Amino acid sequence: MLELITFIIKDFTMQSFRSGRKYLILLPLIFTCSCVHNPYYVSNKMYKKQAKQFSNDIKKYPLEDSINSSSFWAGTTNFGLRKPNFVIIHHTDQSSCEQTLKTFTMTKTQVSAHYVICKDGTIFHMLNDYFRAWHAGVSQWGNLTDVNSASIGIELDNDAHSIFPDVQIQSLLKLLSSLKKKYNIPTANFIGHADIAPGRKVDPSRFFPWKTLAENGFGYWYDTTNLAMPDHFNALLALRIIGYNIQDSVNAIQSFKIHFTPNDSTQYLTEGDQKILFSLERKYQ
Repeated sequence: MLELITFIIKDFTMQSFRSGRKYLILLPLIFTCSCVHNPYYVSNKMYKKQAKQFSNDIKKYPLEDSINSSSFWAGTTNFGLRKPNFVIIHHTDQSSCEQTLKTFTMTKTQVSAHYVICKDGTIFHMLNDYFRAWHAGVSQWGNLTDVNSASIGIELDNDAHSIFPDVQIQSLLKLLSSLKKKYNIPTANFIGHADIAPGRKVDPSRFFPWKTLAENGFGYWYDTTNLAMPDHFNALLALRIIGYNIQDSVNAIQSFKIHFTPNDSTQYLTEGDQKILFSLERKYQ
């Protein structure tokens, strides 16, 4: 495309105005085509427009987002941007990375994430980390009920029935390392969509390598099941201490098993499960 434009400009300068008129007509079309080679050109313009509007809202003063009854405005000099404190990992449950990108660039879907990682390890950073993505939905972790406002959402291209390629996990680990360092995110706060939405979500599926993540400092894993259990150990309370919403205990147990015992689909806590919970509880306390 660049070579074509260069040729036309050069040719136009060497010919008469009359013979060059056809190029003048073509030039706007050529430059337009050169700008839209990115298939997300249109949605990127929408992104920039929305980001600009948010920027304009933040710059307004005196402040317009609360009651101010003083006769003059006094702005503090001590502030910073809000930062994410959790990372929520999802699988896309779609057929391809391209389909997910399309889903996240259509306003009618009303869903988004900060990052999408394709099977080949390519990372798409779709939203500024300080912006609020719409990825968690109705969810809860501990006492946090607005997870979207406190988290970064990462979507892994996966159909929910397949293993996650090593190159994809390596890209994820690289991204998590960057986020943890940049925002000082606690080790315990790297969790899955199923963890925060028991009974409603199952991602990132039973194929996801949570142990590998924990070994790299992203989320906790139990140390051993060779433990002497206390006489009155409360397994459901341990689930609650970790962060699970135990209002529906069966759903909470299912989410726990998806994360920590993916080969077990039973709906009750086995003796082994209780030992895992006992080990984990000590890490979270």
